[in-house]
Amino acid sequence: MGILDVFNHLFNFLLPAACVAVLLAVFTRLFIKKSGNVSVIWSYIAINFIVCAACLVAGLVFFGRDGKMATYALMVAAAATSQWVLTKGWRG
Repeated sequence: MGILDVFNHLFNFLLPAACVAVLLAVFTRLFIKKSGNVSVIWSYIAINFIVCAACLVAGLVFFGRDGKMATYALMVAAAATSQWVLTKGWRG
């Protein structure tokens, strides 16, 4: 396997994490008006991406393969929880 194949596999492995992180931050900005300015949104995207990527790696280690629906469900739940913590959702 060449270096381009390695980058292609890594890109495709992390693409769901990037999509969830960006969409979650954008929808938070649209639906929650006190979510912060644009620089805060970039930090939300970065933190959510790290959380989602960690969930994908944990699912790969636990199940031994990529693409399990349980891994994606864990990723979405963890991203929603981290976004809730970042926006201080418990304050209402």
